[in-house]
Amino acid sequence: MEETRTIDFFDRTFHLSENNTNIKQECLAGLTTFVSMVYILFVNPSVLGVAGMDKGAVFTATALSAIIGCFLMGILANYPIAITPGLGDNAFFTYSVVLAMGIPWQKAMAAGIGIFISFVGLQGGGIIVSSKSSLVELGSLTVPTTWITIFGIFLIAILMVKKVPGAIFIGLVVTTLLSLLTGLVKMPDHLISMAPSLEPTFGVGIKFLSTMTDPKMWAVVLIFLLVAFFDTAGTLVGLAQEAGLMKDNKMPRIGRALMADSLSMLRGVVMGTTPTSAYVEPSAGIAVGGKTGLTAIVTGTLFILSMAFSPLLEVVTTQVTAAALIVVGVLMVSALKDIEWDKFEIALPSFLVAIGIPLTYNISYGIAFGFLTYPILMVAAGRRKEVNVVIWSMFFVFIALLYILNILLK
Repeated sequence: MEETRTIDFFDRTFHLSENNTNIKQECLAGLTTFVSMVYILFVNPSVLGVAGMDKGAVFTATALSAIIGCFLMGILANYPIAITPGLGDNAFFTYSVVLAMGIPWQKAMAAGIGIFISFVGLQGGGIIVSSKSSLVELGSLTVPTTWITIFGIFLIAILMVKKVPGAIFIGLVVTTLLSLLTGLVKMPDHLISMAPSLEPTFGVGIKFLSTMTDPKMWAVVLIFLLVAFFDTAGTLVGLAQEAGLMKDNKMPRIGRALMADSLSMLRGVVMGTTPTSAYVEPSAGIAVGGKTGLTAIVTGTLFILSMAFSPLLEVVTTQVTAAALIVVGVLMVSALKDIEWDKFEIALPSFLVAIGIPLTYNISYGIAFGFLTYPILMVAAGRRKEVNVVIWSMFFVFIALLYILNILLK
């Protein structure tokens, strides 16, 4: 009787029967989604650690953000979509805001991309290094840690080709074990412990809200808005289509889904991590039958359990996470296939964004290149009516921002 009541509760709450699914199927989907994206617990601290942030605190903030995001998505929107801090956002935060603009991470936290991410991974793994003559060149292949990254790339790539669920996570685990066996890293004293304290990062960004009068901070806010909104909205629609949840080419409850992401983003920034976003990895869970918010709830629950494994941060090194960054970059670049490359007014701005981000080492500059060329070329192509007021507004905003940033960065 008790089991029947439990089944009825989940059925009423998540509309399982209506969506032709059941508890077992949703739990399997949630587990698959978790395994596919748990790598973020180690990659995010690795990236934000470059900005000077406490890796332990970022680990905890990342896990809590994922837990909150998944539960909100499951309860508010009833979608099998998981939310965690986005890789595009953390790369922009670290390499563009903190390192390029020189804004301290404590101040930058108050604001709140595939070739670039891959480029960062290639650098972190030592495959690409700086050069005085050619800016970049191939790194030394005699360095053992570089081969750890190369091994990780090939392993994850093979697993992806074989369509193995959780390919990136499995790649991280195996590559870490290889690092331990070869003596490149040492096993931590404990594998399980209490999650690190949030004290080093909690609420830090709130103290710096008064600095929003800084022109550089306005640029940061604008780019975060663009990256976070378009990334999340595009991913939500894509996943809803894959799950067969679209109705009349519209996504039901998209407002609730965006609210879940926004609330998670706000809490994540307060705790001390970059903005959250919907991930493409839940497509793995959807592929095995996930159709409702119960999938997201299961994923969030597993993130709770994962918080006990923070000691592994000591063995999951930059060389290990570099392989994951490179592969994720490949997945993000795949969106370029949808660009109308046969229309030059579309092709050039798109190319300038894609190539401008890694070459300037600044996401904001790359996006600016696109907004500054797109409206002009569209007018030249006789497509002026397709350029709306928002695009023109962004055109003039980016002219002003580039001018201001050029002065401030000198």
